[in-house]
Amino acid sequence: MPDPQGRRKVVLATSIAETSLTIEGVRVVVDGGQSRTQQFDPASGLTRMVTGRVTQDAATQRAGRAGRTGPGVCYRLWSGRTQALLPAAQPPELLTADLAPLTLELAGWGTNDPAELPWLDAPPPARIQTARTLLRDLGALDEAGRLTPAGKRLLDFPTHPRLAHLLSGADDAALAADVASLLEERDPLPGGSGADLAERVEALRAWRAGDRTRGDAAVLERAERLSRQWRRLLKVQPDNAAPDPFAVGEVLALAYPERAALARENVTGTRKGRFLLAGGQGAALPEGDALAGAGALTVAHLDMTGAEGRIFLAAPLDPAWLRARATWQDTVRWDARTGTLLAQQELRLGALTLDTRPLRDVPVELKVRAVADAIRAEGLHLLNFSPAASAFRARVESLREWRGPHETEQEWPDLSDAGLLATLESWLGPQLERVRNRDDLARLDLLPALQALLPWNLTRELDERAPTHLTVPSGSRVRLEYRPGEAPILAVKLQELFGLADTPAVNGGRVPVLLHLLSPAGRPVQVTQDLRSFWNSSYFEVRKDLRGRYPKHPWPDDPWTHEPTRWTKRREGK
Repeated sequence: MPDPQGRRKVVLATSIAETSLTIEGVRVVVDGGQSRTQQFDPASGLTRMVTGRVTQDAATQRAGRAGRTGPGVCYRLWSGRTQALLPAAQPPELLTADLAPLTLELAGWGTNDPAELPWLDAPPPARIQTARTLLRDLGALDEAGRLTPAGKRLLDFPTHPRLAHLLSGADDAALAADVASLLEERDPLPGGSGADLAERVEALRAWRAGDRTRGDAAVLERAERLSRQWRRLLKVQPDNAAPDPFAVGEVLALAYPERAALARENVTGTRKGRFLLAGGQGAALPEGDALAGAGALTVAHLDMTGAEGRIFLAAPLDPAWLRARATWQDTVRWDARTGTLLAQQELRLGALTLDTRPLRDVPVELKVRAVADAIRAEGLHLLNFSPAASAFRARVESLREWRGPHETEQEWPDLSDAGLLATLESWLGPQLERVRNRDDLARLDLLPALQALLPWNLTRELDERAPTHLTVPSGSRVRLEYRPGEAPILAVKLQELFGLADTPAVNGGRVPVLLHLLSPAGRPVQVTQDLRSFWNSSYFEVRKDLRGRYPKHPWPDDPWTHEPTRWTKRREGK
């Protein structure tokens, strides 16, 4: 309402002024050009308010606050050049936000798959999957995406599902309230204070008790306000005693189960403070951090922009707590470093291995899968394809390339690298059962397994259309070299083809071979698919060049009428 005495009012407004709210009498707007928006913070796994530059559409909306009921003016505290560089608009929140809270609420309404709803901007499927994975880890959803009783309890807490799980599941509710409030606020301790969350809880409790603390009073006051709200909801009194650091780590693990971390083996030359997270990522504390010697941690704030994440906030965790929640699993895997198959039982929590013991009576299917996965990971070079096996593959693959319009791709098995890798278990499975190391793999006879992939009715057709050898005019049977996608190569001495006019062909006469015409020493002197043209032209240049070097071999003036031979002239006369 206007002031009865006509005095000018100053209204300080946040982004709420960008809504349809109308305040009477506003004649001037001073826009500082800043905006507070919610953004998902991957480091903390939570959504936070972030200050950034205003967008052009928001600036226009703000300017409209002036003059809604009369003439007005807007002063923008930035230049016209900066205005042109501002983003046109904020992207729809649904496309950038953490979807775990939304997915949980939808499950509470009975919608198990958010993609089924008619969105104006559909949420990205990858973000939906990430949200569902997290909620399953928290026990809030079952495998079908349905809300569990535990998930229903999380809906009672007006906060992120991570913190709701922390608050609902902690044995020490007062500690849970303090930890949750500190996770939602910025760090109250000055830079360089280390990563230990327990020290932040201790600072909050000291401030609440009126003791001196090095923490930021304004931040601690806001954290206490949040903690008070959670204590009221949980019906508990504040606890100002110094917290047990392991207890802080256990409470934190309720919010971040995938960030429970185990210290990496202290190999010579590596520094302390490197950890493996249950989610499979590696992360490290800053050099010299007090938590570097911990055997286990729960990590709250984590930067994963590099190959190894950087830990900013964490709490120590008793390894016994991890063991109590781990399960024994039969593990059969290939050790790429030693080239051996390992079979053992592992006490595992996610990616963390806490203990091992030998596994006897290894299931065959696990062994085959592990070896097949190793071959896929390292490549087919782990297998030793004999010349015969390689030649068989090349012949079959060539016929796949040459198939006519009446043939289907399925008639000839896919023996390419990709095809063999995709079907390893089916064509090589029985032989993989005996493999224990790389040497065993190299000794496998692959030809029978490859031949078994060829339907029986195509065996004769393979030999007819893609023969292994061709008989040339001299009577020699010369091996063909097949290269899928190219003409097969027939490398033969020139003298053995005298009188032959037409280039030999395969695939029912439809694919001429590529002739590598050899000198008496076995070196190529001409490559051609047009033998007739060679005899009529290029032969005479070759003859002029080579008959002086190989006088014992025939170099007739008329190659059309000379008898083909693989011998020298002296040998021919005998």
